[in-house]
Amino acid sequence: MVFIVEDEKIFKIAIFIALVGLIGMIISAGSITPREVKIKEINKGMIDEKITVTGFVEDIKKSKTGRASFITLNDGTGRITIVIFESVKNEIERSNLNMEMLKYKKIKITGKVSEYKGSTEIILEEPQNLKIL
Repeated sequence: MVFIVEDEKIFKIAIFIALVGLIGMIISAGSITPREVKIKEINKGMIDEKITVTGFVEDIKKSKTGRASFITLNDGTGRITIVIFESVKNEIERSNLNMEMLKYKKIKITGKVSEYKGSTEIILEEPQNLKIL
């Protein structure tokens, strides 16, 4: 038995399958969570990837211009710098959390892996991605 499928039917089937795929991607996009890693596992191959790390805040510094803050985070496997730009820092402080209060606290942070002057760092892009544990 031979089936003859017209171009119009093939086109309709392809559109249907594409729409189902897009809807599936949209639905699942909200449930995709960044993977949690140890600091020693972070490498240059992860640049631009969103990850989650947990550790203790060892130090907090401001940039020379004051437009960024830098948190040194230690999880027992290594240290990494968390970069918090002024706009995100201001939102955090509007919620009555002074950046200095984070010192020596255990935090969980989700951010984007980046590289600056040869060093790997994590950029906190949204204030709700910083949690005190």
